[in-house]
Amino acid sequence: MPLRIDDTFRDALASQTGETGRPLAGMWVCSGSPLVAELCAGSGLDWLLVDAEHSPNGLESILAQLQAIHGYPVHTLVRPPVNDTVLIKQYLDLGVQNLLLPMVNSAAEAEAAVAATRYPPQGVRGVGSALARAARWNRLPDYLARAGETISVTVQIESAAAVTVVENILAVDGVDAIFVGPSDLAASMGLLGQQEHPEVRAAVEHCLAAAKAAGKPAGVNAFKPDTARHYLDHGANFILVGADVALLARGSEALAAKYVTTRDGDTPTSY
Repeated sequence: MPLRIDDTFRDALASQTGETGRPLAGMWVCSGSPLVAELCAGSGLDWLLVDAEHSPNGLESILAQLQAIHGYPVHTLVRPPVNDTVLIKQYLDLGVQNLLLPMVNSAAEAEAAVAATRYPPQGVRGVGSALARAARWNRLPDYLARAGETISVTVQIESAAAVTVVENILAVDGVDAIFVGPSDLAASMGLLGQQEHPEVRAAVEHCLAAAKAAGKPAGVNAFKPDTARHYLDHGANFILVGADVALLARGSEALAAKYVTTRDGDTPTSY
């Protein structure tokens, strides 16, 4: 029977950005729950980021979320906790097609990331397609020859060191896009918790401009609407604008503020 492999995030960026397209909007999926991932997948957003760097996600929960999301018209990126060849191999064999790799600080680290996604002789990915969901357990014809076509690599620029060499990182063959993380970038600049600081914004804008000059897409994390609009106006091709856990935290806090009796015994009257 015919088997389907989704288009990559690289394909989505190529088809929906540029002069006639629009930036792609997405959200973080951090709960580790397949049910929450499926809820987010049906939201109408363009893409989801399943995070394993700062979230309770292991191989089993990532697999379950990939399966839950698969039936929806949304692109899924997965972020490992580290840019590591062995972890990347495991993620790819699970069927992860789109990787977001954290803390890439040099062209050499970007090259290593790309090599981890390619079979020899182009790279160093271990061969286990007969055991892997990625190849549908060898039900996909010519998977070994075509695997690179089914994978996109986005690397994160989230340090002052990476910003200084972003042009070199963008020049690495196989890096499909960059994604700027203002929180860690601010921390590396001695501005912990100050993602909106003018120096941080200037560094992000530098990366966006460098990506445009290199002809590659660039994205950024921006939960505040005015910040998101600012970076979109400066050329961001894709953006993360929220997170499942943050939405639940703020929503539940709003309910408590509206309905829970205050410490002095008064009932809030906002309703």
